[in-house]
Amino acid sequence: MYLVFLFVQKTVPLNSKHIYIIILTAGIFLLSCSPRNISTKYYDQNKNVLDKIEETYADLYKQKAFTVAFTDKYFQIITLEIITDSLTYIYSFGLQEKRIKDSLQKYGLNIPETLELIRKMRSIRCTWVNNFDHYVDGVKKSLIFISVKPTALNTIFSNKKYYILTYFSQPQYYDKEGRLLDNRKQLELQKLNGEVFKRINDKVCYTISSNYR
Repeated sequence: MYLVFLFVQKTVPLNSKHIYIIILTAGIFLLSCSPRNISTKYYDQNKNVLDKIEETYADLYKQKAFTVAFTDKYFQIITLEIITDSLTYIYSFGLQEKRIKDSLQKYGLNIPETLELIRKMRSIRCTWVNNFDHYVDGVKKSLIFISVKPTALNTIFSNKKYYILTYFSQPQYYDKEGRLLDNRKQLELQKLNGEVFKRINDKVCYTISSNYR
């Protein structure tokens, strides 16, 4: 805001009213571009698609453990990881390649639903969907990670390019600042993949990260 003020001061004589308006406008702009506002707005605008991605992936994961990701900036290359008890098989496909259906059929994944999941992911620049295991009080829990690369984050936060959502199966505990907690008694922050997450609603949290997974 200081730089904006200096630039305008050198080009146009300003009175105190003009200075106040410039500072106020710059402040409102920066506030609107904060990670919290972008994250809340993005979820609200894309809630139906995001929730459908989570729901579809959860149903498909029950059939076969897998993850799916877009690994290029143009969202044309798909990486599919099929997880078995002993090995993880990794396949890469072009978006239009027919052999993707052969691989889905081979591992028993529903072809139309999986392709629709991929289509929805691409429609909102979703880079990765994954089932993530973590532990609370020594008890294994699972959640679904959804990583998105919204265009709005690319220039405003150049080192924080990914919007990460976590979907829990049960309501979570948060502190007064809306940060995710381990549990209600300990009041310790729960970090997932080393990141602090903040509340969107009782079961959904977000963070802004430099890594998509």
